[in-house]
Amino acid sequence: MTTQHPHTRPYTLNAGGITLSALLALPQDGTPTRATILAIHGRGMRAAYWNSLVPVATSLGHAVLAVDRPGYGDSADRLPEGQTLAGQAETLHAALKEHAADYDIGAGILLLGHSDGGKVALHTAAADGGGTPLLGVDASGVGYHYNPEALHFPSTLGAGATKLNWGPLNLYPRGTFQASRTLLAATPPLESAETLRWTGQYEALAPHVRVPVRLTFAEHEAWWHLDAPTLSAMTSRLTAAPSVTVDHLAASGHNISLGHTAPAYHLRVLTFLEDCLRAAPH
Repeated sequence: MTTQHPHTRPYTLNAGGITLSALLALPQDGTPTRATILAIHGRGMRAAYWNSLVPVATSLGHAVLAVDRPGYGDSADRLPEGQTLAGQAETLHAALKEHAADYDIGAGILLLGHSDGGKVALHTAAADGGGTPLLGVDASGVGYHYNPEALHFPSTLGAGATKLNWGPLNLYPRGTFQASRTLLAATPPLESAETLRWTGQYEALAPHVRVPVRLTFAEHEAWWHLDAPTLSAMTSRLTAAPSVTVDHLAASGHNISLGHTAPAYHLRVLTFLEDCLRAAPH
């Protein structure tokens, strides 16, 4: 599930003076770009987390820009402490502005984020991006209130976080765990320090998200409280979003895009993108 698609190439972005490493895949057969998916990895991972999304997305005419978040990849030396989630959103807006100057982004950007990358996607949607058109936010593995046991393991590289990150091991293809070692990276300290602040951050940013939002939770998601009252409280704060959808994916663990159900999840992402395209002003 971590094999790089042949049409994907390494790519760098100058984001306000910060060099970000990324992977870029353009639509197949040179077809015009319908939309661009900015794919934002989770804590302790890298851009290649999204490799299995690329074939189906590009076959449908979408570009995939999977970025190593600030503090990861090429920016790790420049940002040894990383950036806050809000700071990462600002940096990603600068990166999108540069990318849009060099490439056709189609009708706009879908922000696709996993785990802490989903938090960054929501921060990015809530911030003033300076004109880059956003189509929607699709976030998986991002809730409102953490389970108490999750707060003891702020880094995905910690020994106690394995069950939280993966769930039952039979949810993933054979060889996933060995192959995924190439995706792992140390979590920057500023990012880890913000774990306890997420609920308050979300409450502040949610009213400023003005694009459609879809939230996906795996059946075996263990990081978050997923009871109906908590999810209702979460979605009710997205008061400016034109639509809010909560999706539950059976037979899945937290790292959805590495599991057996990754194709089903990615098809749902792309269906949501089609809905966003139909709703977007032209």
